Amino acid sequence: MRYTEGSARGLLVLRNLDGVILASGELKQVTRGGQVTARLTFHFKDGSINEETTVYSQRSEFRLLSNRLVQRGPSFPHPIDMSFDVPTGTVTIRSEDGGKEKVETQHLDLPADVSNGIFLNIIKNLGPTAGATKLSMLAGGSKPRLVTLAISPGGEEAFSVAGYAHKARRYVVKVEVGGIAGVVAPLIGKAPSDIHVWVMEGVPPTMLRVESQLYLNGPIWRIELTSPAWQHHER
Repeated sequence: MRYTEGSARGLLVLRNLDGVILASGELKQVTRGGQVTARLTFHFKDGSINEETTVYSQRSEFRLLSNRLVQRGPSFPHPIDMSFDVPTGTVTIRSEDGGKEKVETQHLDLPADVSNGIFLNIIKNLGPTAGATKLSMLAGGSKPRLVTLAISPGGEEAFSVAGYAHKARRYVVKVEVGGIAGVVAPLIGKAPSDIHVWVMEGVPPTMLRVESQLYLNGPIWRIELTSPAWQHHER
Protein backbone atom coordinates (compact mmCIF):
# COMPACT_ATOMS: atom_id res chain seq x y z
CA MET A 1 0.00 0.00 0.00
CA ARG A 2 1.55 3.29 -1.13
CA TYR A 3 -1.43 5.62 -0.63
CA THR A 4 -4.18 5.42 1.97
CA GLU A 5 -7.81 6.00 1.06
CA GLY A 6 -9.73 8.92 2.57
CA SER A 7 -13.36 9.92 2.93
CA ALA A 8 -14.71 10.73 -0.52
CA ARG A 9 -17.81 10.96 -2.69
CA GLY A 10 -17.69 10.57 -6.44
CA LEU A 11 -20.06 10.43 -9.41
CA LEU A 12 -19.81 7.70 -12.02
CA VAL A 13 -21.56 6.70 -15.21
CA LEU A 14 -22.01 3.20 -16.64
CA ARG A 15 -22.26 2.75 -20.41
CA ASN A 16 -22.23 -0.08 -22.89
CA LEU A 17 -19.32 -0.21 -25.33
CA ASP A 18 -21.34 1.80 -27.86
CA GLY A 19 -21.38 4.69 -25.40
CA VAL A 20 -25.08 4.44 -24.48
CA ILE A 21 -25.67 5.41 -20.84
CA LEU A 22 -27.24 2.57 -18.86
CA ALA A 23 -26.86 3.68 -15.24
CA SER A 24 -25.89 6.52 -12.94
CA GLY A 25 -23.38 5.65 -10.24
CA GLU A 26 -22.13 7.01 -6.96
CA LEU A 27 -19.30 6.06 -4.63
CA LYS A 28 -19.55 7.00 -0.95
CA GLN A 29 -16.50 6.29 1.16
CA VAL A 30 -15.97 7.03 4.86
CA THR A 31 -12.72 6.52 6.78
CA ARG A 32 -12.59 6.08 10.54
CA GLY A 33 -9.18 5.34 11.98
CA GLY A 34 -7.63 2.59 9.92
CA GLN A 35 -10.95 1.26 8.62
CA VAL A 36 -12.80 2.28 5.45
CA THR A 37 -16.44 1.65 4.48
CA ALA A 38 -17.19 2.11 0.77
CA ARG A 39 -20.57 1.84 -0.94
CA LEU A 40 -20.73 1.75 -4.73
CA THR A 41 -24.23 2.04 -6.20
CA PHE A 42 -25.50 2.01 -9.79
CA HIS A 43 -29.13 2.91 -10.55
CA PHE A 44 -30.08 1.64 -14.01
CA LYS A 45 -32.57 3.32 -16.31
CA ASP A 46 -34.61 0.10 -16.40
CA GLY A 47 -34.96 0.12 -12.59
CA SER A 48 -32.17 -2.37 -11.89
CA ILE A 49 -29.71 -1.80 -9.08
CA ASN A 50 -26.14 -2.88 -8.44
CA GLU A 51 -24.87 -2.08 -4.95
CA GLU A 52 -21.63 -3.23 -3.33
CA THR A 53 -20.69 -2.39 0.26
CA THR A 54 -17.11 -3.05 1.28
CA VAL A 55 -15.37 -2.70 4.64
CA TYR A 56 -11.59 -2.94 4.75
CA SER A 57 -8.60 -1.96 6.85
CA GLN A 58 -5.60 -0.02 5.63
CA ARG A 59 -2.57 -0.06 7.82
CA SER A 60 0.50 -1.49 6.14
CA GLU A 61 -1.71 -3.09 3.48
CA PHE A 62 -5.29 -3.23 2.29
CA ARG A 63 -7.13 -6.08 4.02
CA LEU A 64 -10.74 -6.89 3.20
CA LEU A 65 -13.00 -7.40 6.24
CA SER A 66 -16.46 -7.81 4.71
CA ASN A 67 -18.33 -7.41 1.44
CA ARG A 68 -21.94 -7.47 0.29
CA LEU A 69 -23.09 -7.44 -3.33
CA VAL A 70 -26.72 -6.94 -4.36
CA GLN A 71 -27.81 -7.14 -8.01
CA ARG A 72 -31.45 -7.18 -9.04
CA GLY A 73 -33.73 -6.01 -11.84
CA PRO A 74 -34.07 -6.61 -15.60
CA SER A 75 -30.35 -5.97 -16.28
CA PHE A 76 -29.41 -8.94 -14.07
CA PRO A 77 -30.90 -12.25 -15.25
CA HIS A 78 -29.57 -14.00 -12.13
CA PRO A 79 -30.27 -11.75 -9.11
CA ILE A 80 -27.80 -12.02 -6.26
CA ASP A 81 -27.54 -10.90 -2.65
CA MET A 82 -24.31 -12.32 -1.27
CA SER A 83 -22.35 -11.15 1.75
CA PHE A 84 -19.33 -12.57 3.48
CA ASP A 85 -17.13 -11.91 6.49
CA VAL A 86 -13.46 -12.61 5.89
CA PRO A 87 -12.22 -13.24 9.47
CA THR A 88 -14.92 -15.87 10.15
CA GLY A 89 -15.28 -17.20 6.59
CA THR A 90 -19.08 -16.96 6.83
CA VAL A 91 -20.82 -16.57 3.46
CA THR A 92 -24.52 -15.61 3.41
CA ILE A 93 -26.75 -15.84 0.34
CA ARG A 94 -30.22 -14.29 0.43
CA SER A 95 -32.89 -15.18 -2.12
CA GLU A 96 -36.67 -15.36 -2.47
CA ASP A 97 -38.61 -18.61 -2.46
CA GLY A 98 -42.35 -18.31 -2.99
CA GLY A 99 -42.33 -14.67 -1.98
CA LYS A 100 -40.47 -15.41 1.27
CA GLU A 101 -36.86 -14.56 1.99
CA LYS A 102 -34.55 -17.55 2.05
CA VAL A 103 -31.19 -17.25 3.82
CA GLU A 104 -28.39 -19.79 3.36
CA THR A 105 -25.04 -19.69 5.11
CA GLN A 106 -21.88 -21.65 4.52
CA HIS A 107 -18.27 -21.55 5.61
CA LEU A 108 -15.31 -21.03 3.28
CA ASP A 109 -11.64 -20.69 4.14
CA LEU A 110 -10.99 -17.26 2.67
CA PRO A 111 -7.38 -16.25 1.96
CA ALA A 112 -5.89 -13.01 3.25
CA ASP A 113 -5.65 -11.59 -0.29
CA VAL A 114 -9.37 -11.87 -1.14
CA SER A 115 -10.05 -8.60 -2.97
CA ASN A 116 -13.79 -8.14 -3.61
CA GLY A 117 -14.47 -4.41 -3.65
CA ILE A 118 -10.82 -3.39 -3.18
CA PHE A 119 -8.94 -4.72 -6.18
CA LEU A 120 -9.15 -1.32 -7.92
CA ASN A 121 -7.53 0.28 -4.85
CA ILE A 122 -4.74 -2.28 -5.09
CA ILE A 123 -4.25 -1.64 -8.81
CA LYS A 124 -3.95 2.11 -8.17
CA ASN A 125 -1.14 1.36 -5.72
CA LEU A 126 0.88 -0.93 -8.00
CA GLY A 127 2.85 1.76 -9.83
CA PRO A 128 4.45 1.64 -13.29
CA THR A 129 7.33 -0.65 -12.28
CA ALA A 130 5.16 -3.37 -10.74
CA GLY A 131 5.19 -6.76 -12.38
CA ALA A 132 2.36 -9.27 -12.61
CA THR A 133 0.24 -9.45 -9.46
CA LYS A 134 -2.24 -12.11 -8.38
CA LEU A 135 -5.18 -11.71 -5.98
CA SER A 136 -8.09 -13.87 -4.89
CA MET A 137 -11.77 -13.03 -5.39
CA LEU A 138 -14.96 -14.74 -4.26
CA ALA A 139 -17.20 -15.17 -7.30
CA GLY A 140 -20.93 -15.04 -6.51
CA GLY A 141 -23.66 -17.46 -7.46
CA SER A 142 -25.60 -20.30 -5.91
CA LYS A 143 -22.24 -21.95 -5.19
CA PRO A 144 -19.65 -19.21 -4.49
CA ARG A 145 -16.08 -20.12 -5.38
CA LEU A 146 -12.67 -18.53 -5.25
CA VAL A 147 -11.07 -17.36 -8.48
CA THR A 148 -7.73 -15.69 -9.15
CA LEU A 149 -7.23 -12.21 -10.60
CA ALA A 150 -4.00 -12.03 -12.59
CA ILE A 151 -3.12 -8.33 -13.01
CA SER A 152 -0.62 -7.19 -15.64
CA PRO A 153 0.40 -3.57 -16.32
CA GLY A 154 0.11 -2.46 -19.92
CA GLY A 155 1.23 0.57 -21.85
CA GLU A 156 0.34 4.22 -21.55
CA GLU A 157 -2.59 5.75 -23.42
CA ALA A 158 -3.13 9.46 -24.10
CA PHE A 159 -6.26 11.42 -23.22
CA SER A 160 -7.11 15.08 -22.75
CA VAL A 161 -9.22 17.25 -20.46
CA ALA A 162 -10.29 20.67 -21.79
CA GLY A 163 -7.52 20.46 -24.36
CA TYR A 164 -4.81 19.61 -21.82
CA ALA A 165 -2.93 16.37 -22.54
CA HIS A 166 -2.59 13.58 -19.96
CA LYS A 167 -1.56 9.94 -19.93
CA ALA A 168 -3.11 6.90 -18.29
CA ARG A 169 -1.77 3.42 -17.79
CA ARG A 170 -3.95 0.48 -18.74
CA TYR A 171 -3.96 -2.69 -16.64
CA VAL A 172 -5.32 -6.03 -17.85
CA VAL A 173 -6.92 -8.36 -15.31
CA LYS A 174 -7.45 -12.00 -16.30
CA VAL A 175 -9.93 -13.99 -14.24
CA GLU A 176 -8.51 -17.48 -13.72
CA VAL A 177 -10.98 -20.20 -12.75
CA GLY A 178 -9.09 -23.12 -11.25
CA GLY A 179 -9.85 -26.83 -11.22
CA ILE A 180 -11.92 -28.72 -13.75
CA ALA A 181 -14.26 -25.70 -14.08
CA GLY A 182 -11.38 -23.67 -15.47
CA VAL A 183 -10.74 -26.30 -18.12
CA VAL A 184 -14.38 -26.71 -19.13
CA ALA A 185 -15.44 -23.03 -19.05
CA PRO A 186 -13.66 -21.92 -22.27
CA LEU A 187 -15.12 -24.91 -24.09
CA ILE A 188 -18.71 -24.00 -23.24
CA GLY A 189 -18.32 -20.24 -23.64
CA LYS A 190 -18.37 -19.34 -19.95
CA ALA A 191 -14.80 -18.15 -19.44
CA PRO A 192 -14.91 -14.65 -17.87
CA SER A 193 -13.77 -11.79 -20.08
CA ASP A 194 -10.64 -9.82 -19.21
CA ILE A 195 -11.09 -6.70 -17.09
CA HIS A 196 -9.41 -3.50 -18.33
CA VAL A 197 -8.56 -0.68 -15.92
CA TRP A 198 -7.18 2.76 -16.77
CA VAL A 199 -5.28 4.64 -14.04
CA MET A 200 -3.91 8.16 -14.12
CA GLU A 201 -0.69 7.81 -12.19
CA GLY A 202 0.79 10.46 -9.94
CA VAL A 203 0.26 11.59 -6.35
CA PRO A 204 -2.28 10.27 -5.73
CA PRO A 205 -3.19 7.91 -8.59
CA THR A 206 -6.77 8.02 -9.88
CA MET A 207 -8.95 5.38 -11.50
CA LEU A 208 -10.43 6.79 -14.72
CA ARG A 209 -12.16 3.91 -16.48
CA VAL A 210 -13.03 0.24 -16.03
CA GLU A 211 -14.36 -2.17 -18.66
CA SER A 212 -15.73 -5.34 -17.11
CA GLN A 213 -18.55 -7.82 -16.86
CA LEU A 214 -20.63 -7.30 -13.71
CA TYR A 215 -21.81 -10.92 -13.77
CA LEU A 216 -20.80 -14.19 -15.45
CA ASN A 217 -21.64 -14.28 -19.17
CA GLY A 218 -22.87 -10.70 -18.94
CA PRO A 219 -22.05 -7.93 -21.40
CA ILE A 220 -18.92 -5.83 -21.00
CA TRP A 221 -19.84 -2.45 -19.58
CA ARG A 222 -17.74 0.67 -19.14
CA ILE A 223 -17.54 2.63 -15.87
CA GLU A 224 -16.09 6.15 -15.92
CA LEU A 225 -15.84 9.24 -13.77
CA THR A 226 -18.39 11.88 -14.69
CA SER A 227 -19.49 15.40 -13.78
CA PRO A 228 -22.96 16.85 -13.15
CA ALA A 229 -25.13 18.43 -15.84
CA TRP A 230 -26.37 21.70 -14.36
CA GLN A 231 -29.91 22.97 -14.65
CA HIS A 232 -29.61 26.56 -15.91
CA HIS A 233 -31.86 29.24 -14.44
CA GLU A 234 -32.13 32.90 -15.17
CA ARG A 235 -30.49 35.14 -12.57
